[in-house]
Amino acid sequence: MTVRDLLPHRDDYDLRPRSLGADLLAGLTVGVVALPLALAFGVSSGTGPAAGLVTAVVAGVVAAVLGGSRFQVSGPTGAMAVVLAPVVAEHGLASVALVTVLGGTIVLLAGVLRLGRVVTFIPWPVVEGFTLGIAAIIFLQQVPAAVGQRSPAGENPLVAAVGAVGNLAPDTSTLWALAIVVLVAAVLVLLPRLHAAIPASLVAVALATVLAEATGAPVARIGTLPDTLPAPVLPGFDGAVAGDLLGAAVAVAALAAIESLLSARVAATMSPGSVYHPDRELVGQGLASLASGLFGGMPATGAIARTAVNVRSGARTRLAAVVHALVILAVIYLATGPVGRVPLAALAGVLMVTAFRMIGAGTVRAVLRSTRSDAVTFVVTAVITVAFDLVEAVQIGLVVAAFFALRRVARASSVHREPLPGAAREGDERIALFRLDGAMFFGAADRILGEVTDASVRADVLVVVLRLSQLGMVDATGARALAELVTALEQRGMTVLVKGVQTRHQKLLTTVGVLAGLRHENHVFATLDDAVAHARSHVGRAAQGVDVPQLDGRR
Repeated sequence: MTVRDLLPHRDDYDLRPRSLGADLLAGLTVGVVALPLALAFGVSSGTGPAAGLVTAVVAGVVAAVLGGSRFQVSGPTGAMAVVLAPVVAEHGLASVALVTVLGGTIVLLAGVLRLGRVVTFIPWPVVEGFTLGIAAIIFLQQVPAAVGQRSPAGENPLVAAVGAVGNLAPDTSTLWALAIVVLVAAVLVLLPRLHAAIPASLVAVALATVLAEATGAPVARIGTLPDTLPAPVLPGFDGAVAGDLLGAAVAVAALAAIESLLSARVAATMSPGSVYHPDRELVGQGLASLASGLFGGMPATGAIARTAVNVRSGARTRLAAVVHALVILAVIYLATGPVGRVPLAALAGVLMVTAFRMIGAGTVRAVLRSTRSDAVTFVVTAVITVAFDLVEAVQIGLVVAAFFALRRVARASSVHREPLPGAAREGDERIALFRLDGAMFFGAADRILGEVTDASVRADVLVVVLRLSQLGMVDATGARALAELVTALEQRGMTVLVKGVQTRHQKLLTTVGVLAGLRHENHVFATLDDAVAHARSHVGRAAQGVDVPQLDGRR
């Protein structure tokens, strides 16, 4: 990737009237949908609603212009809010800018190093388990606000939710908060059934705000918001503080990369013929978080739900995502007063419904019914996400998935003793022909070695022929096991012949000593017929009392 590849291209935009109109309408639609979410995610992250708005504007523009997807809509997300909340609780609000800048730098470097395809190695059950866990956390985080309480900073969302329900007192503020949550949820569920084009979340929040203002409901509000975009400021850098925050920055970067690439991939599948560039996407998202941190925002990622709305609204180019950010910018300059009166319970209602919509019941059933190992991976990832840490959940999910995958590969790797081709001859019982299938790697090497050795010793075999042409993969451990097998059989007085060494395996088998362990350099054959003929000649000479090793000539 060159610098030129990272710069905006002329074909990123189509300014013909028809496409321009579609992009403007799609951008307006997404902006209206994104406004309450930006506020809600800012509040739930602990950084405040203003940070959510700033992130949607600054990161939204930068990622739209420099990212790798023409449909991607970026900004604050629920998953990032979940990751950021404990960071704010532990290190304070002042740490957010530095964490955002450090995380953005890591994502930027990942893009420059062309690591964009790494996300394709994350198994589907891990992604779905992670998504389920995130949805559960988002819902649990809103429970205190839904009952008119404040969640203790840094407390596990499950513990905080249980505590809030346990301390529930049916006073006026609690009843009003619950009523507003119910109103918002009802609007979000029912309004799309009447007309899908109406921005249900915005209407729900507006109705809740009007109701609260008209009745003087004693509920917590968003409060004062800045009416201008703040000036960019470099975050203070201290080596010791940066070291303490490095772990949090890595977690932020990992989540930003994974969520953005998944969102870009979803957008590409929703629009036939569309493609995305994963490395450029990482560069764009890294720069978006860097810019957001400088303006006092939070880390940004590609937002799957908003990106999907963008595609479904008819977006044609990146202009739609830019327009979405400009719509929110207009709110900052023109409407922060009314927005500051929005009840926090209304935002809690929006996020609770959003959390439910993140969970696809059909997808959950499909994963659980697929295979036992995939179901276990899915459940483990989801549980660890809720109970412990998001990045640890992905890491442990990958380990669990890798364990089951390796076990399947190991079981598919096998050794079979085959009959010799052609008509049977005297002495054939002293020749053992083994075909090695699948993969000769660390998970299967020891078992295969034992099976060949045991079968050869029990049958009083004189010559062992190893067919390697069916081996799909050989690693260093597997090659070393083959070398040990050859050495062990030769030391027991058996002659080992090797047939069908693939060109791609030749160097490795030579390096670790498989071929050097053979009695003679001519004991490597390209065809089975030649190998069997040579084996039969060995048995024949042995039957006549001829010193076979001397005839072959040890090296």
